[in-house]
Amino acid sequence: MSTDTLGLREQKKRETRQAISDHATQLFLERGFDRTTIADIAAAARVAKMTVTNYFPRKEDLALDHHEEFAAGLAETVARRPAGESALGAVRGAYLAALERRDPVIGFTGLDFARMIADSPTLVARLRDLHDQREEALARHLVQEAPGDPVAARAVAAQLAAADRLLFRELQARMLAGEADEDGIAATLGEMARRVFDLLEPAIGEYAIR
Repeated sequence: MSTDTLGLREQKKRETRQAISDHATQLFLERGFDRTTIADIAAAARVAKMTVTNYFPRKEDLALDHHEEFAAGLAETVARRPAGESALGAVRGAYLAALERRDPVIGFTGLDFARMIADSPTLVARLRDLHDQREEALARHLVQEAPGDPVAARAVAAQLAAADRLLFRELQARMLAGEADEDGIAATLGEMARRVFDLLEPAIGEYAIR
């Protein structure tokens, strides 16, 4: 099989996956997550139910389609930090940069999407699980960097993940409250983030400096 054929096949898969995700999101916003079925999504996307589940084994993943990026995000941020930067510095810098670009991964989802999640116990539980995965992935990475002191590594991961979770929930709360000024939200969250990370500085600011 030629490289061109493989490339076209992969492009087709990406397009199909995106189409399923787009139709699912639209249905979730219109009907609510719990009232939308896989069959509804398959019909809207004009694919078989099995095709939907092949691309998205869990229905929740159709709503939270950045789940893999989200779960790995803190660990990848710390892994990519430059020489001379601590784990705290890396997470702080990445969060402030995400605020600048209004990244949906940190909570810039808009009112309708935030409400869809808040109205579904299934999605609330899934999001809680993803936050736990996010912390665990960071802990594993820090343990690999400092295998001689896994307790400290996990403690630092827990503190960084707690700060990250706090900021995510605050941003979501503002979305749910109907605040429409994203620039204002970003400015407020930026001040809050700096305060939160500054509080952590004395305890873990020198930890894991590359």
